[in-house]
Amino acid sequence: MFIRFLLWAILLVLCWPLALAVLLLFPLVWLVLLPLRILGFAVGGVLALVKAIFFLPARLLGGKA
Repeated sequence: MFIRFLLWAILLVLCWPLALAVLLLFPLVWLVLLPLRILGFAVGGVLALVKAIFFLPARLLGGKA
């Protein structure tokens, strides 16, 4: 019983700093990754435009693209 409590106490001491670091670093990581998310939206929009241009002849001829 004492060993279980000792292991739990060690886990508590070792893990709370990690949890606190993640809690404090999450907004910073989110801000760093924000430009990549914006770039992802832009690339997705360009690819959708290229797809629409590529399938335009088929749509004009009555295809179901």
